[in-house]
Amino acid sequence: MDLSKHIECLSKWPTHLSPGLPTIGALLLLATGGLVVACKVWSFLRVILSLFVLPGKPLRSFGPPGSWAVVTGASDGLGKEFALQLAKAKFNVVLVSRTESKLVALGEEITKQYPKVQTKTLAMDFAHNADEDYAALNELVSGLDVSMLINNVGQSHSIPVPFAQTPASEMNNIITINCTGTLRVTQLVVPGMIQRRRGLVLTMGSFGGLLPTPLLATYSGSKAFLQQWSTSLGAELAPHGIDVELVHAYLITSAMSKVRRASASIPTPRAFVRSVLSKIGRRGGSSTYAYSSSPYWSHGLMAWFLTSIMAPMNNFVLSQNKSMHESIRKRALRKAEREAQKKST
Repeated sequence: MDLSKHIECLSKWPTHLSPGLPTIGALLLLATGGLVVACKVWSFLRVILSLFVLPGKPLRSFGPPGSWAVVTGASDGLGKEFALQLAKAKFNVVLVSRTESKLVALGEEITKQYPKVQTKTLAMDFAHNADEDYAALNELVSGLDVSMLINNVGQSHSIPVPFAQTPASEMNNIITINCTGTLRVTQLVVPGMIQRRRGLVLTMGSFGGLLPTPLLATYSGSKAFLQQWSTSLGAELAPHGIDVELVHAYLITSAMSKVRRASASIPTPRAFVRSVLSKIGRRGGSSTYAYSSSPYWSHGLMAWFLTSIMAPMNNFVLSQNKSMHESIRKRALRKAEREAQKKST
């Protein structure tokens, strides 16, 4: 065979023998896409198992019967429900909140329902950040076997508001209550847990800390701070046998959310707290951060979807979040205007 014809035949060999084979680059792209899909599917299966099948750590793993739980923001809503359900589980409860009359009433309600459960109360306004209040709390819990701390106290904006228009007092209260108050209470309680080598520090977070929330900028930032702080604290305390968990919550029927009617996505405090206490240690739909969870089933599914599927579309999510709170603000302002007109007539 002529040499030039032989070379020409060899140059055409791959095309003649494998006209339909993909290139190496295409194979790598296909494998990468398959791996991404497999990871998303596994992530979703993990969420389903966490939310609907697998139990959380038993409460008794954090302390024996007769040990104490400290609940901040205990007089209403989630705080009150945490106190009631922990008392039902036979934990003594330290109730800390602003209004003394409500704390006394809750203490009496707990004693009536669960006669063997002890309660202690302390009325303090976290917005004041008063050293004497924290000294009183330190004296109250000194010597107690505190096995759980529920950092529930918090404040949001009265209505959605642009940051530039946020009243200085509201901004300061949100930061002082949500951030400083949580840190100071935790610093009082944690040393005893370290000494006993067991305990739980559970802090109420928010979707506002999971996703940037325009018109709730200060509140959103305060909850994002608690997320990073909880993750860091969890890594510090894990070697001491202490669990740390930040709970991501969407809307719940409460005075803070101003939502009264429950739905599939907006549970009552009772239903929400029940899910939290039964799923401690399970991450639910929260996969972005360690030591965090979204245990209520619909919140968990939303958290997974927003952080796993919608993450590449952050600008879209941000614009939708902004539009929603702009609409809420307009309705709130119209309502305030109507009420002002009624008072003037």
